[in-house]
Amino acid sequence: MLTKINLLFIGDIVGEDALPFLKDNLDKIKSKYKSNFIIVNGENIKEGKGITEVEANFLFGLGVNVITTGNHVWDNWKARPLLSRESKVIRPLNYPPNNPGFGYTIVDIEPGVSVAVMQLQGRSLMTPIDCPFRTADHFLKSIREKTQNIVIDFHAETTSEKMSLAWYLDGKVSAIVGTHTHIQTADAQILPNGTAYITDVGMTGPYNSVIGMSKEVSIKRMLLQTPQKFELATGDLRISGVHIEIDNLTHQSMSIQPFIIPEFQKVAFV
Repeated sequence: MLTKINLLFIGDIVGEDALPFLKDNLDKIKSKYKSNFIIVNGENIKEGKGITEVEANFLFGLGVNVITTGNHVWDNWKARPLLSRESKVIRPLNYPPNNPGFGYTIVDIEPGVSVAVMQLQGRSLMTPIDCPFRTADHFLKSIREKTQNIVIDFHAETTSEKMSLAWYLDGKVSAIVGTHTHIQTADAQILPNGTAYITDVGMTGPYNSVIGMSKEVSIKRMLLQTPQKFELATGDLRISGVHIEIDNLTHQSMSIQPFIIPEFQKVAFV
């Protein structure tokens, strides 16, 4: 039986241009980390908002096991049929139950070894939906009866809410990876009871941008404080993610390593 899960989590993909770039590089990343399970956040792929069957099938064709999303998946109506029928494309579990889609999925790696992926959404500075803490409590008991290798994508705005959930669930899940803000944070760590954590995994897409959007439009929006036409940026494509080692015997994480490919140029200070 597999003793170690080498998990890759690829951060929020912004725009369709990032997909061929990911395709060109994913095999090298998989080889480097000897990965056997891949999660991708895909809520911003289709023109910057949402995901359709076309993009989902492209990612599954690359060997992606689970696609998570987030609040922007609802901005594209074409995403809803996909959410309704594809259990490996999940949306935040703590939305009201009559919304389409699945909030978690369990995927087998090999006989006797599986990984559960759950998605939760924060409430601070976001839509006031059901409590992510109580939602996790409610569903984790039944999930742990099937597998104790559990990874949570926590799609939230504030660092304080993300960190609070991580401390609350430390030891109850294998990893909590933050998404939504598109900027990779420098706090990747293993918490005392074995849960891997990073506040935000970062963005996969055009870094010649403001979190994937046109710099000019974003600056104009900040200067004028009025709505502006939504425009995706182009150029300087990069892949952000983390590699997490999970012990399949203890179900605790042994390491977490963030990466950005290609790396940013490092400046020497004298």
